[in-house]
Formats: sequence, C-alpha cells, structure tokens
Amino acid sequence: MKLHELSPAPGSVRKAWRKGRGIGSGNGKTAGRGHKGQNARSGGGVRVGFEGGQLPLYRRLPKRGFNNKLFRKEYAIINVAALNRFEDGAVIDYDKLLECGLVKRAKDGLKVLGNGEITRKLTVRASVFSAAAKEKIEAAGGTCEVI
Repeated sequence: MKLHELSPAPGSVRKAWRKGRGIGSGNGKTAGRGHKGQNARSGGGVRVGFEGGQLPLYRRLPKRGFNNKLFRKEYAIINVAALNRFEDGAVIDYDKLLECGLVKRAKDGLKVLGNGEITRKLTVRASVFSAAAKEKIEAAGGTCEVI
C-alpha cells in the first residue's frame, strides 16, 4: 500500500454543505438568516447573555455569600473497588494511578472513597481518605498513608 492509494472508507466523508448556493437546496438567498438585522450580517449577532441593552439577568440578581472557587482544592477521586486490580503488597500513589490510567489528569491530590469492596492488602498513599475507605482498606490488611 502506498500513500497515493489511500482513501477513506465509503460513506465516511460527506461533501461540505454550502449555504446560500444552489437551486433547490432550500438554503439559498438569505441562507436561513432571515431579512436584514444584526443577525443577518456577517460577523453579526450578540454575545451570550446580552438582552438588547436592558440590564441583563446576571447583573440584576443579587450576589450573595462566600465563594472560594478560585482557591478550592480539586481532588482526583477513586473508589476502593478500583484498587483490586493491583497485586497484594503494592504501594499505590497518585503517580501509579496516572500511569495505569485510573486517574486521567493531574489535580491537587487524590481522594479515596469507599464505594465497593477491596480484597487486596495494599498500602495506599493519598491526600484524603473517606472514613468508609479507610475502614475497608485497613479491614483488608492494608494501610492508609496521608501525604
């Protein structure tokens, strides 16, 4: 097989739909934009939340309460049931979970939750453990290390 012999699977590539062209396409003339007005112009339209100059809803409603969104810690979460894939005596930490794909991306730490059962004797190193997770890991003969 050579590069010039490659072609996509039949039916997988469709011709681009070109609005404003063709007789009988149903999308000619104004191309579905109506007649005149801001939305009919190229580059036209208004931003999200714009209400035509009226004070928008997000500015009319009162802002109340404390918000820690910028400074909160976001943990990667894993349940004890997922730890059964490791062998007895293994040391499980954030890097090992990233490596095997149980955790997708790096966050502020790892939180272990107690959903499911664990049968392996493991050493688990995480930022936070739920009470149920700690109980289940220790009942199976493993240890919990807060890092």
